[in-house]
Amino acid sequence: MAEEGSGTGAKASPTAAEMQLHRRRLEYFRINAARIRSRNLLTGLGIGAFVVGIFSYTILSVKQERIVEELDEEARIHIIRGPRTGANS
Repeated sequence: MAEEGSGTGAKASPTAAEMQLHRRRLEYFRINAARIRSRNLLTGLGIGAFVVGIFSYTILSVKQERIVEELDEEARIHIIRGPRTGANS
């Protein structure tokens, strides 16, 4: 036979030790909230700077690649035309 109240999902009240632990945690976060907030801000700024740096590097690399392709096209045109001398310019 099952005991009364078991399996009904009733939540037991916290013990004195649990309440003390909860109070200590709240006090810790209340005291150190500014320090934690500043760490989070620095971490966010660091990650943001890293992302912007990678994005900028990628854009710069693609831009340089296009410039190199344009230079290659100009070089091909000059090779096809031949050298410029006083006689054929």
